[in-house]
Amino acid sequence: MFVQNKSQAPHRERKGLKTQILLQSGDVEGTDLTVTWVDVAPGSAQALHRHGPEQVYIVVAGQGRMRVGAEDREVVAGDLIHVPPDVPHGIANTGDQALSYLSAATPAFSQTAFYDEGNL
Repeated sequence: MFVQNKSQAPHRERKGLKTQILLQSGDVEGTDLTVTWVDVAPGSAQALHRHGPEQVYIVVAGQGRMRVGAEDREVVAGDLIHVPPDVPHGIANTGDQALSYLSAATPAFSQTAFYDEGNL
């Protein structure tokens, strides 16, 4: 059984975002899933980016504005946002408290490498 607590997970911090990498390619043999927990500080935004894996964001706290392709929409805790493969997307915190979301993507990829190569 693979168990990863976000407080022990590998993480990356950049421009007001802290990403805990809960599951990624190489963690579990044969996995087809990458999962992250991301905290976005008030006024901060994720850079628009794209990748091959299909993805969902699940907002667990706060509020923000999500862009997927040419569409922008306000998002709040409880919202799930679907991101098709290879579509530019990003999220901005528009509130005065942290925006937190879980992200799941398939097929699995190395989130650490994606960050370290400057894609986010």
